[in-house]
Amino acid sequence: MDCLFCEIIAGKAPAYFVYEDSTHVAIMDRYPIHRGHTLVMPRMHHEKIIDMTPTTVSELFTRILPIARGVIEATDADGFNIGQNNGRAANQIIPHVHVHVIPRYSKVAVAWPKRSVADEKDLEELAAKIRRCIKST
Repeated sequence: MDCLFCEIIAGKAPAYFVYEDSTHVAIMDRYPIHRGHTLVMPRMHHEKIIDMTPTTVSELFTRILPIARGVIEATDADGFNIGQNNGRAANQIIPHVHVHVIPRYSKVAVAWPKRSVADEKDLEELAAKIRRCIKST
């Protein structure tokens, strides 16, 4: 496999899952813009969103609502961004369609801080908290 996300979905690479169903997953971003940054993606590999059908795009974005609510509740964020990049020129780092759910905090002065390497223990604990919040929504 050449795709990191396909390897994660296949259980061949580690990740902190916050959501799973038969067609989609959501994982914690290991290099978050802000604490709680989550990636939502289809299990089926598509490099760009334009490679998907309208139905599969709709199914992907249907997952965003409960996941975003769970992220916001778990992190006490003041808001959030949703982002989806296509191609290297658009800063798509891993060529597997994914949607970023990025919590935002009013007290953070820098709008788009540099990505950082997340603490593994924090990712594990926060993923569990987000999972609980998703189930309660």
